[in-house]
Amino acid sequence: MTITQLKYVLSVAEYKNFTVAAAHSFVTQPTLSMQIQKLEEQLEIKIFNRSKKPIELTEVGKKIVKQAKVIVDESNRILDIVHLQKGYIGGEFKLGIIPTIMPTLLPMFLNNFTKKYPRVKLIIEELTTEDIMRKLIDGHIDAAIAATPLENEAIKEEPLYYEPFVGLVPQNHRLFNKKQNYF
Repeated sequence: MTITQLKYVLSVAEYKNFTVAAAHSFVTQPTLSMQIQKLEEQLEIKIFNRSKKPIELTEVGKKIVKQAKVIVDESNRILDIVHLQKGYIGGEFKLGIIPTIMPTLLPMFLNNFTKKYPRVKLIIEELTTEDIMRKLIDGHIDAAIAATPLENEAIKEEPLYYEPFVGLVPQNHRLFNKKQNYF
């Protein structure tokens, strides 16, 4: 069993298609299929039900995918450990951010971040809260900035700031002359 085989399994589980998974893994479809087949033979089980369209995980396949995510994530940390030991802070950092705060928040930190960490390739994706949660859980982004609370036990939340909620009303509205109103 190899990390590469587990990555291929995760890709097929995500895209539910061997050809699409191979393209996203930057290998040919026969290569990806052969590696998954080798893994299934080694384990003496079937991870995918190939007779269904789209492809589905078998019951044991669901458990394997869950564990494979942990193994692949942890294997990625080895390079982080080596870089930290050498005093190098670099690599890719994928950040998801909701559209409503992206134009105002990014300019506040982006320039300082790139100067302080020039070796970090910051990849920023503008995403909905739902997409942020899914991509965080699936490991496709490293962190995110969103409105909270998300109330998801699989995601750790830390408030960055608090912002007042402001209502605007036209001059001819009955609330216009009120100094403060709590809804």
